[in-house]
Amino acid sequence: MKIKEIRGMDKESLNTKLLELKKELIKINAQVAIGTTPKSPGQVKAIKKTIAKILTVLKEMSETQSVSEHDQKSKISDKTKTKKKEVEKKA
Repeated sequence: MKIKEIRGMDKESLNTKLLELKKELIKINAQVAIGTTPKSPGQVKAIKKTIAKILTVLKEMSETQSVSEHDQKSKISDKTKTKKKEVEKKA
């Protein structure tokens, strides 16, 4: 999968795709452990890269959410500081 496709997906679909890829990787690794050759040896590398891309995008999404939550909290605290100053001026 390309990174543009991954970024276009929502969090739930990314998590389901991640589970599917991990299951597929386990199957391929089991085939290798038994001694049989997988259909496509390059598939292991591609799956690992796709898993890494998905994990990166998920981490970016969670960081973006935490930054926006932090910004909202700081805006609220700025408003309370402004109100306190206004009250002190009136007194």
